[in-house]
Amino acid sequence: MTTYFPTIGLEIHAELNTVTKMFCNSKNDPDAEPNTNICPVCMAHPGTLPTINFEAVKHVIKVGHAVGGTIADFTEFDRKNYFYPDIPKGYQISQYEHPLVSGGALHDVELTRIHLEEDTAKSTHDQGDYSLVDFNRAGVPLMELVTEPVITSGEQAAAFAKELQLLLRYLGAGEANMEKGQMRVEANISVSADKDVFGTKVEVKNLNSFRSVEGAIACEIERHTKALESGGEEIIQETRGWDEQKQTTFSQRQKEGSADYRYFPEPDLPKIWISRVPEFQPDKITKEMPELPWERRERYATSYDLDTQTSDIFVQSLPWAAYFEAVIKEIGEDPKQQKLAVNYITSDFIGLMKKDENVPYFAEVDPARFIDPIHFAKVIEMAAEQKLSSRGAKDLLATLYREGGDPEEIAEKEGLLQKSNEGDLAQIVSDVVVENPDEAESYKQGNEKVLQFLVGQGMKKSKGSANPQVLKELFEKELAA
Repeated sequence: MTTYFPTIGLEIHAELNTVTKMFCNSKNDPDAEPNTNICPVCMAHPGTLPTINFEAVKHVIKVGHAVGGTIADFTEFDRKNYFYPDIPKGYQISQYEHPLVSGGALHDVELTRIHLEEDTAKSTHDQGDYSLVDFNRAGVPLMELVTEPVITSGEQAAAFAKELQLLLRYLGAGEANMEKGQMRVEANISVSADKDVFGTKVEVKNLNSFRSVEGAIACEIERHTKALESGGEEIIQETRGWDEQKQTTFSQRQKEGSADYRYFPEPDLPKIWISRVPEFQPDKITKEMPELPWERRERYATSYDLDTQTSDIFVQSLPWAAYFEAVIKEIGEDPKQQKLAVNYITSDFIGLMKKDENVPYFAEVDPARFIDPIHFAKVIEMAAEQKLSSRGAKDLLATLYREGGDPEEIAEKEGLLQKSNEGDLAQIVSDVVVENPDEAESYKQGNEKVLQFLVGQGMKKSKGSANPQVLKELFEKELAA
């Protein structure tokens, strides 16, 4: 049986967070009312001249530093010529021979280049037998990242895209929300029976979710493989789209080559020598770099002994990472309390938010809106000092989530404080023994497992307020008599 080898390279476009567009002073806000953030420059009126948004350039340089790429000393912009209704000028200002960043790696995937360009306008086709164009997006700064053709599966491609999204958010370079079109993935896919020889490359464009990335790549690998095995369908170099409903790709047009775009240097923009711009210098960029996602994973593993799955709950959500850090700051260096905090955040607090119909995407919501991190830390402290049972801590967190308030006052008011006084618990122990004579006798005959049942009955009778360890000791004394 022949073994086939898929080869995948990605081209990912991500809109950048800037106040204004890439080459004009129009506001960078594509979601505003249609055609309100436009000007003569981004609408390509005759006689207008573009200017470079250096904030966008700096974002790309920071991404380059993060991935270990080579930052260009000399760079320039080029005209990429092609016609489409959503391109006002009839060409796109992009970069060709001299990208801002070359090389580097992210999530074990080698990179070819990262360059900067302008986004196109947005066409809609759902208003009737005509199309509408919103030019708010035209000219928005757009970063394009190109990987080497070293990816071998849809799962690996989606994991890479997720890591890039995370990096952009950590750097403040962009939100990269795929549902809003802020990040779009294009996959170049080929399949060959010889791992050293590429097959015919097909590009699937505008994949707008991680699930679509996985599905489209898997679909193309299957299509190519079947064609190679049967010798029937001919695989041609082309651009294809992805039908989410049918879970299949479809042909759009034959793929252009670089020569078709007739690149040439943009005559209306100056060349850039990075080393001559003070704000682009490595020492300044380094000082502005935040902790990166993989650095945070390593710190959480080292400092708090978090496994990868637990760590990623915080690493992949900046609001939850900030909340976790705030709670840890309050409770200090006590490993026991740190572990309790992790457990109660990842199970109980997140569980409350997942059940809340008003919180569809818990990872994107600031948890401090629901429980103040200082109050959360106080619950952890009370649980660690055994002032609260596990059940009591869960109930207290639920009340704080719903109503807010002071944790100690709520615990006192609702009777959640754990009772450890032997005098207060002695009657409960006596009542449980009387109510469960068979189990009590079984324990006396040597069945120690039944003790846990009796403790559970005591906890139930105390409505969760009894200290289970004290209950256990009292039962042992009672049944030893």
